[in-house]
Amino acid sequence: MLFSPTGLTECLREWDDLEKNHQQILDTHRLYKQKLEEVTKLQNGCSGAISRQRKKLKDLTVALKECQENHPTPKLSTEEMETIAEIQESVKDRITSFSEMEAFLPKKNGLYLNLVLGNVNVTLLNKQSKFAYKDEYEKFKLILTVIIFIFSFTCRFLFSYRVLDALFNFLLVWYYCTLTIRESILISNGSRIKGWWVFHHYVSTFLSGVMLTWPEGALYQMFRDQFLTYCLYQSCVQFLQYYYQSGCLYRLRALGERHNMDLTVEGFQSWMWRGLTFLLPFLFFGQFWQLFNSITLFKMSQLPECKEWQVAMCGCSYMVLFLGNFFTTLGVVYQKYTNNKDKTKSL
Repeated sequence: MLFSPTGLTECLREWDDLEKNHQQILDTHRLYKQKLEEVTKLQNGCSGAISRQRKKLKDLTVALKECQENHPTPKLSTEEMETIAEIQESVKDRITSFSEMEAFLPKKNGLYLNLVLGNVNVTLLNKQSKFAYKDEYEKFKLILTVIIFIFSFTCRFLFSYRVLDALFNFLLVWYYCTLTIRESILISNGSRIKGWWVFHHYVSTFLSGVMLTWPEGALYQMFRDQFLTYCLYQSCVQFLQYYYQSGCLYRLRALGERHNMDLTVEGFQSWMWRGLTFLLPFLFFGQFWQLFNSITLFKMSQLPECKEWQVAMCGCSYMVLFLGNFFTTLGVVYQKYTNNKDKTKSL
């Protein structure tokens, strides 16, 4: 409620109240800075202690291995072997525990984040902030997928202008660049993203940049419709993937079986396979479309009128995407097959 003084007495009374309130603010801020310094000292102390214990655990692991290989007696006793195995298992558990602790401690940025953002602390120090950032990342992907679908549909069926195509490719470059930055921040905050999915977005950024620089000409027009139709299809598949992965991760988090910052499902359970079985044909079709794009571009690069370096470069990029996506998906299928096989044997 706004203060509307009606006289000098009320103004002086209000000023006295503001003075008292200002002093309270100063005291609160002073306490805040003091606590902040204490938190910083605790963070540095905890990070240093973890680093020292990591080094000691590494030395201990090497020493235990040497004991197994160079024991003075011909053979270690069963009890000694069990003790060494227990220690080695505890070391693995402790390293995992340290990784979870470090997700809540400031750390140095990787090379990519240093190049893009500089030496800025991007560690989110509480679970609420981490989950909010992860949730915002997923919504960002969904919104951009819809925008890319509409944009590619417009370029493919409504307007055929090179300037509009350039804007579309610029949008793709910006989108994939933003994904790589956001994923690097998520990794710094403990997200366990498989290496290929990160590299996939670097390749996609490069591919979109090459497409952006491809000049207008007969070869560009020859590939244009195929490229835009592929982008339409890819947007649909990404839309399906978003809902599949979000559903799986929500259920796993609800069951307490998956980390809040995970982006992709690294292990499958029986109930997950139903949705993935529906999704797999669409994934494989999109991957073989990438192979088809690559073959088309390589054939175009052999034409006498081909002078643009972008043709062969795009062909190589699509081939890398096909190989990485195809074998990663095959690995997921093989993992599920072996898990089912193990369950059958155990029965």
